Amino acid sequence: MKTVRKTITLTDTQSNWVKSGIARGDFTNDSEYFRDLIRRDQERSAGLEQLRAALLEGEESGFSNRTLEEIRRAARERLIEDRKLQA
Repeated sequence: MKTVRKTITLTDTQSNWVKSGIARGDFTNDSEYFRDLIRRDQERSAGLEQLRAALLEGEESGFSNRTLEEIRRAARERLIEDRKLQA
C-alpha cells in the first residue's frame, strides 16, 4: 500500500495528548496514532450509513400489524442470526 506524507498542526495540549498515548504504549509513534483515529472514524461513518439505510428501509416498509413484542422478538432473532448478539 502506498503511503502519503501529510503535515498537520496541533496545539500544545493536543501534542501532549498524543505523546502521552505513545508513552503509555498505546501507539509506537504519531503516525500510528493518527492512522488509528482515521480507521475509527471510517468504521463510525460506515456504521452511520448502515443505520441510515436501515431507517430508510423501515420508513419505506410502511405500517406493521405486528405487536411491539413481535417486532422485538424478530429483531432479536435477526441479531442472533447475524451473530451481532449472543443467544
